[in-house]
Amino acid sequence: MPDGQATRVLAIRHGETAWNVDGRIQGQLDVPLNDTGRWQVHRLALALADENISAIYSSDLLRALETAQAVERGCGQPITTDVGLRERGFGVFEGLSYDEINRRWPDLAERWRRRDPDFTAEGGETLRQFSQRSVATVSRLAELHPGETIAVVSHGGVMDCLYRAATHLVLDAPRTWQLGNASINRLLFTRGGFSLIGWSDDHHLDQGALDEFTDTDQPAQRTA
Repeated sequence: MPDGQATRVLAIRHGETAWNVDGRIQGQLDVPLNDTGRWQVHRLALALADENISAIYSSDLLRALETAQAVERGCGQPITTDVGLRERGFGVFEGLSYDEINRRWPDLAERWRRRDPDFTAEGGETLRQFSQRSVATVSRLAELHPGETIAVVSHGGVMDCLYRAATHLVLDAPRTWQLGNASINRLLFTRGGFSLIGWSDDHHLDQGALDEFTDTDQPAQRTA
């Protein structure tokens, strides 16, 4: 990409789902937005209407795609789906609650809670593989739009990877930042990689969003 031509990236996590509320691991299973999630993405679209978005990229999973469709209605740009924007694959953990995982596989659950970069549930991705895939995908898409603004609609785990890439934080460091449903996260991308501009902007929501720890390593929590 040309020197000095940064891409503005609006990294957006999908709206709320019933499984977010229940604390179930969604991973790469297709779960639709719930009523709250549909309300959230309507408000999100209004907030993004004046952002001069040049392109919308989305995970092909339903909860992200429904969110991207709301953004599309607000700004008029078509959606391009990319499987590289999918949530982390959690294999046999998918569809289960945290309590169920702890009961069935206590040793594996402990490695997961420690954010072991090379741990994976059977049939899933390691955290290291997932981070490499997520960051490489968003980098590739950002490189296509120097000097422009793009919306990238994805999942809590992908947001986490982008935050770490932008702040140069290691994968196993504890998370101290929020990943709210339908929040707007602002990054710049240049040849040097990502830099953080603003994080977890949810002022467009009149009620608390569900803070996202469910797609990665800890139970979901309600925020005020």
